[in-house]
Order: sequence, then structure tokens, then C-alpha cells
Amino acid sequence: MFQEFKAFAMRGNVVDMAVGIIIGAAFGAIVASFVGDVLMPIIGLFLGGVDFSNKFILLKEGATAGPYASLEAAKAAGAVTVAYGVLINTVVNFAIVAFALFMVIKGMNVTRKQQAEAPPAPSKETVLLTEIRDLLARR
Repeated sequence: MFQEFKAFAMRGNVVDMAVGIIIGAAFGAIVASFVGDVLMPIIGLFLGGVDFSNKFILLKEGATAGPYASLEAAKAAGAVTVAYGVLINTVVNFAIVAFALFMVIKGMNVTRKQQAEAPPAPSKETVLLTEIRDLLARR
């Protein structure tokens, strides 16, 4: 059973998929950092200093009465909130990752199409037989 599992795990597709998942997770972390630490602060600055990560709607106050200075303070007090700013950050993350994957898949499809359209080069035997045929046809 171990040998069968080893043969399965070492197949090219499984290894390629594992590498893709690991790189995808790392790319997701990079995009999350880019959105949270670079993009959204710039957008917030243009919108008058808005910090999207702290935008929330208070549904019910917690043990300590509000107003709460941040989403973390509201959560620490046990307040029930709708964190729509975090949702906006997550949607932007998703849009960037989805666009990047779209571009990668589009590039792969173009490459596959070009490979499918290009006829394979004739083998050495075929070239040699063609030359012999042409020589015999001249006689």
C-alpha cells in the first residue's frame, strides 16, 4: 500500500498541483499584504483619510458601551458588528487574484493553441525517405 501511495504522490500531476497550491498560497499572502498595506491606505487617503479595515456597523453594543474607536475595540468589548471594511479588502484581494489567474490561464491557452497549430517537424526518417523518393522520381 505504501508503494502504491508513493507512486501516486510522485506522479507529475500531483507534484505540479502541490507546487501550484503552495505558490498560490504565497501569492495570496502577497496580494493580501499589498491590498491591506499599500493599496487601501492610498485609496483611503484619496477618500479623506478613511481606514477601510476599521469600517463597521454596530448592531449591538458589547459589555462596555460604545462608541468604539476601532473594530478591534468593538470586538474586544463583545459587540456585534458588521465589518464591511474587511469585506471590501477581501473583495479587492479576490479581484486581484482572480485577474492574475485569468492572465496566467489566458497565457497558457495561447501557448497551447500555438503548439496545436504548429505541425510537428518531420522525423529524420521521413526527411530521408522524402529525399530518396524525390531522387527516384527524377530518374
